[in-house]
Amino acid sequence: MAIKVLHHGLATTVQDLGRPGYFHLGIPVGGAMDRYAMRAANLLVGNDEGAAGLEAVFIGPKLEFTEDALVAITGAEMPAKVDGVAQPSWTAFKVKAGQTLTFDFLKSGARISIAVSGGIDVPEALGSRSTYPIGALGGFKGRPIAAGDELPVGKGSLANEGKTVVEELRRKPGMPAELRVLPGLYWHRVTEESQENFFADEWKVANEADRMGYRFKGGRKLDFVEREQPFGAGSDPSNIVDSCYPYGSIQVPGGTEPIILHRDAVSGGGYFMVGTVISADMDLIGQLQPHTPTRFVKVTMEEALAARKDRAALLGRLRATFN
Repeated sequence: MAIKVLHHGLATTVQDLGRPGYFHLGIPVGGAMDRYAMRAANLLVGNDEGAAGLEAVFIGPKLEFTEDALVAITGAEMPAKVDGVAQPSWTAFKVKAGQTLTFDFLKSGARISIAVSGGIDVPEALGSRSTYPIGALGGFKGRPIAAGDELPVGKGSLANEGKTVVEELRRKPGMPAELRVLPGLYWHRVTEESQENFFADEWKVANEADRMGYRFKGGRKLDFVEREQPFGAGSDPSNIVDSCYPYGSIQVPGGTEPIILHRDAVSGGGYFMVGTVISADMDLIGQLQPHTPTRFVKVTMEEALAARKDRAALLGRLRATFN
């Protein structure tokens, strides 16, 4: 079976849960920006939750199916249609051979996950089918899909037609969005007043928001504790000599605009990090549109671990829906 791409949508790529194990070589884990949504979509159509699907941003693709398949759309609210007939979100629905899947305008969120029974069966690269466009690695020929492409699909089942994920298991960011942050190794570099302001201020997602990172604007500038800059760090107080960047790290170049490093981010560099968004909230970032009001919430390590436990419990309840 294959899916014919009639229109690519916007930045539509093949994604799964990523390729861990190569970050020390400069190759990011990558994978779906909203992993929870991708897991849910795969479970709905009877796939392993780590199967490859499609991720589209703001505008959905137009896809023609050559054989019958189950499809599920999760994540952002971007209503799907099959030959013009509206389909429910977070629900497995059937697309027959010769029919076309299209999408209406985005209503909320930023990214949809599209799962197809059998999964998108492109070759694995370093153990994953995820697309890393900057490195031309994985996915469909190492790039976003384009009109005229034919995406191979594995053999799947139609048994889950009509299955749905109930509303309370559909995780979405609030308004304003709240992102929990654990202060980092360089937290002491900013003044106490700036530490308080960072968490007190409301920020807004800037236009520069993609798979590498999300920039935020609107809060007060961070002031730095005076020090003699070490050799090689340059004159800007936000500079450091060099450090590794964990996922979710928040850089603040010049102390003005925080940047959260996401799935396709670099593994290290010369900007200090004010802290790190906890793993339980990383999926939420991928659903933030430009200008979305956002607050950073300070947490302790104990609170971060408790949040991770809560997220694991949520995944457990999701999986139990399909047992």
